[in-house]
Amino acid sequence: MSVGIVTGASRGLGFELAKELLARGWRLVVDARGAAELSAARAELARIGRVIAIAGDVADPAHRAALVDAAGPTIDLLVNNASVLGPSPQPVLADYPLDELERVFRVNVVGPLALVQLALPRLSAGARVLNVSSDAAVEAYVGWGGYGASKAALEQATAVLAAEHPELRVYAVDPGDMRTRMHQEAFPDEDISDRPPPEASVPGLLALIDGELPSGRYRARELVEALA
Repeated sequence: MSVGIVTGASRGLGFELAKELLARGWRLVVDARGAAELSAARAELARIGRVIAIAGDVADPAHRAALVDAAGPTIDLLVNNASVLGPSPQPVLADYPLDELERVFRVNVVGPLALVQLALPRLSAGARVLNVSSDAAVEAYVGWGGYGASKAALEQATAVLAAEHPELRVYAVDPGDMRTRMHQEAFPDEDISDRPPPEASVPGLLALIDGELPSGRYRARELVEALA
């Protein structure tokens, strides 16, 4: 049985991906910061397959260790999906609170890298590491400097990890716009009902998990279109 860790899986993209992986027979360790929301998600996920849910923050070293220990001696997949947006609405960089910026980087960059470091000795040959990114990592959107800079840093770390570990498949994946709580927080006064649901991006992530594409940066929707 393949074993994976999916962070940020109480809702949105992480939850939808976890459902699909469990339906395919994976055993998963999932997390989220909100214990109540994670407990509700686990109850639904447990009806599909074998899942361990651990509430906590990926910025916390003890929590990261708990995730890896729960996965066991061999890990086939690590999905770094958990992230924080930062202040809502998004401030311009000139007004960005630096303590909030440090928090965004701890969760969005340091946390995923630290989790990879812990998991590396347990990753199987050919294991997949998926770091969920954003188009804000490569496009200069007004007000997205903090979040975008963190995702740009995550993408560079992903690229270097791929170069240093050719025995693995290491991906940065942009899921595209999604109708999620985080997206609504980014645009608190806008109607985002026209955005696709997060499950629309899941087939693109599965293409990376199941396929043999080389390490690199991918857009989930483009992979979905290629599969159509």
